[in-house]
Amino acid sequence: MGPAAPPSEAATTADDLVLPYISRILMEEDIDDDMFFCLYPDHPALLEAQQPFSQILSSSGIAGELNMEDSAALMQGSGSGSGRKSSGHCGDELEAEVGRASKMIVMPEDDDGDDGVGEMLDRMMLNGDEAFHGELNAPRVPAEKKGAKAVRRRRRQAKGEVVDLRELLLSCAQAVSSGNRRSAGELLEQIKRHSSPTGDATQRLAHYFADGLEARLAGVASLEHRLFAAAERASAMELLEAYQVFMAACCFKWVAFTFANMTILRAAEGRSKLHIVDYGGQYHGLQWPSLLQWLAEREGGPPEVRMTLVGHPQPGFRPARRLERTGRRLSNCARAFGLPFKFRAVAAARWETVTAEDVAGGVDPDDEAIVVNDVLNLGTLMDESGVFDDPSPRDMVLGNIRDMRPAVFVQAVVNGAHGAPFFPTRFREALFFFSALFDMLDATTPKEMSHLRMVLERDVLRRAAVGVIAGEGAERVERPETYRRWQARNRRAGLRQVAVEADVVEAVRRRVRRRHHEEFVIEEDAGWLLQGWKGRILYAHSAWVVAEAEAEDGAR
Repeated sequence: MGPAAPPSEAATTADDLVLPYISRILMEEDIDDDMFFCLYPDHPALLEAQQPFSQILSSSGIAGELNMEDSAALMQGSGSGSGRKSSGHCGDELEAEVGRASKMIVMPEDDDGDDGVGEMLDRMMLNGDEAFHGELNAPRVPAEKKGAKAVRRRRRQAKGEVVDLRELLLSCAQAVSSGNRRSAGELLEQIKRHSSPTGDATQRLAHYFADGLEARLAGVASLEHRLFAAAERASAMELLEAYQVFMAACCFKWVAFTFANMTILRAAEGRSKLHIVDYGGQYHGLQWPSLLQWLAEREGGPPEVRMTLVGHPQPGFRPARRLERTGRRLSNCARAFGLPFKFRAVAAARWETVTAEDVAGGVDPDDEAIVVNDVLNLGTLMDESGVFDDPSPRDMVLGNIRDMRPAVFVQAVVNGAHGAPFFPTRFREALFFFSALFDMLDATTPKEMSHLRMVLERDVLRRAAVGVIAGEGAERVERPETYRRWQARNRRAGLRQVAVEADVVEAVRRRVRRRHHEEFVIEEDAGWLLQGWKGRILYAHSAWVVAEAEAEDGAR
């Protein structure tokens, strides 16, 4: 095997590994449950359900951290206490142990079933997301003309009534905020008459925002019902198809993964050992196949890689089950590339309790490069402690990351102000943010795939929007801040920003221009790589090191 292509070149093709990886996930049992926890891993309803099990585990001396070193053969194929040396065959041992522990976690590889999944998986395995690009790159309607048509559709009503749905939504939110339930109810009825989950982008947005306003008026019980109603959840097949279309049409997730992976690859140069600490895990490990391949093909030979995944526990007697399954998939993936790989899971309901010693204790930074990764997860942590002068959970996590003294900390954040504590401000900012997302999906998804777009809007965007609108305090999961506020927060935690490398920015921009809609935005500001839609910045990406460590390196 020859040396790998430079990251800036490999980035344009390696993302196609994601979809074959998704196909393997689909073959597993209970995937619907995994998809659910993927979307809402730390909703208060789930955390409350986990409490009795957490207490049982604590009383048994297991505590909130569940690390897989206690069952090294199950999740690592080799462990610190086993005396076995890591090798490319760790996945064989892993599969054997998983088979003994659970009679059939994974369906047989050749069992495609009779629901069309097998044919789709074959196409994905052979072509990645390429099969969709021909359909998604059809001639585009110029933005200004498309926008004018959307306005006309929005204003054309059966009885000649002219409405502005955004203004109605803002007025209704103001009525809800001031406690004017009668006015709010009348405005809601008007919004419902003129909105629809199958209309244009503004009508669909209004339909789901009305759902959030109605849930806020009805209270917490209604919120939980609207977020978790089983009858409204898509099947695993629908979610897979929708995600496949989303990955092909939209560059947001690809940019996040690629920026992080290229940054990590640079930090691992010249190191024989790499330790990846990943906060979240709700993406089933989709970020990592490309990086594992790059590392396996690295000139000079692959490093020994171990990964610690910090995630939320699930209710039940296997709190780390979802994390374990991610580890199994990644171990099999690494084995296929011939990459030495170990995996460890840490399941904790409160990430601020996971210290640097828990994750990286006893590691010699001169021998092993530690990199920390967060893709859109720290923004779900509480930004206030609830106790005067105490640090907030997100500040505590940043402090723990600093104490790990990573070679690099890669962060992706939602750039928005819809985490504001005051409802009217939060609603208005959420309206701006989600309007851009609905408009993007409207412009990039072919009409023949509109049913899959609706799955994304109903099962992902709707849940996020309803939570932002109807939830308060601990009930609210999404708490985004602008990237400038994250920049100040990270600096207060003792981190220093690393400049975005020009070739990384150019590689990302070139690929987005070539394969995605012309209205996607790729910019750079104050050391952040920014991406958005029609001028609105929606996501931001950056890299950080420990401030004092950088100063020491400069003095040498």
